[in-house]
Amino acid sequence: MSTTVGIKLEDETRERLQKLGEHKDRSTHWMMKKAIAEYLEREEIFEREKLEDMDRWQRFQETGVCVTNEEMTTFFDGLVTQAQAAQK
Repeated sequence: MSTTVGIKLEDETRERLQKLGEHKDRSTHWMMKKAIAEYLEREEIFEREKLEDMDRWQRFQETGVCVTNEEMTTFFDGLVTQAQAAQK
């Protein structure tokens, strides 16, 4: 199901949409739908990641358990070594 929603745009924005639509051979309607869908996807990902970060921080505050810089450096050095070995 779809619903019609009105939106007021500045004249300049409307002109930019029309011009870009002509270049892309797309309607302004299509471009607005695409822009909204991409914005929603990006923001939903951001919100999910923010919640994960907050959960991690809470776990750290409760347990004090974390990965040290030294452990991460060792881990990444191992990945580099594996990648270099795979190239040989």
